[in-house]
Amino acid sequence: MKEVLSLQVVIFGLIAVGFLVKRIGIISDAGQKNINDLVIYVILPCNILKAFLNGNTEGKLNAYFTVLLISLGIQVFCVLYGKLMYRKETEGRRKCLEYATICSNAGFLGNPIAEGLYGAEGLVIASIYLIPQRIMMWSTGLPVFSGSHDWKKTVKKVVTHPCILACVLGIVFMLTGLKLPSGVNGIINALGNCNTAMSMLVIGMILERLELKEMWDKTVLIYSLHRLIIIPGLIFLACLLLHIPPMIRSLCVLLAAMPAGATTSILAEKYQMEPEFATKLVIISTVLSLPTLFVWTMVLV
Repeated sequence: MKEVLSLQVVIFGLIAVGFLVKRIGIISDAGQKNINDLVIYVILPCNILKAFLNGNTEGKLNAYFTVLLISLGIQVFCVLYGKLMYRKETEGRRKCLEYATICSNAGFLGNPIAEGLYGAEGLVIASIYLIPQRIMMWSTGLPVFSGSHDWKKTVKKVVTHPCILACVLGIVFMLTGLKLPSGVNGIINALGNCNTAMSMLVIGMILERLELKEMWDKTVLIYSLHRLIIIPGLIFLACLLLHIPPMIRSLCVLLAAMPAGATTSILAEKYQMEPEFATKLVIISTVLSLPTLFVWTMVLV
């Protein structure tokens, strides 16, 4: 209980700092985008690789394979769930809702929570869990907006994504027992250790855009109910029925209980599919995820 509360205090505090530096103008919109890219393309991959290099992963391949299968099942379920639940919405809203159901913010928000609760092993499991989601983001998620199914581009984006490459390298090091030179390992550790702080600062900057009087939208609240409570609740029940080990069950449910990914509003803007609505999805579901994740953490851990 004490560790969970301490982690929540740290997360809330870092989010508040991100909100503040954006609100008072220390960070501009362009600066926020640069920090976002820095986290995705440098800090998060180093954090993933650090977990594989420093975590105690010996004899856990079966567990990791189980996580991969569960995550793949969850992604397929989310694709079908989004198509079923939001089929009656207008085209722009439907596309935003379907994409936001497939692609959550589990990378930014989930990895720090997994690492905070279970250390390096938790981060390794979270990184493996995210592999199917990152693949779905390009193979199924992007065509939701673009209508294009260019599989060559999809494969290229998947195999060259820094987080996927970090997972592959981590698995190679784990299986072979190879070690990096101490200097290189120190650089990776130093950058990886920035992940929680930088990720939470970005979440705070996203929340700074919140204007309460403009944010009320019944559809957004319904989406948040599905994304933050119903979907993870169904996954929790399925894991119980399948007798999934407690730590894997906890992390899979927590990572399934994440809010809409920030790329929802980015892609909606690019393809002009109601970007204001997409921004509401990201911001409101992120705000509501803070108390719901706290509750899920107390139930699961």
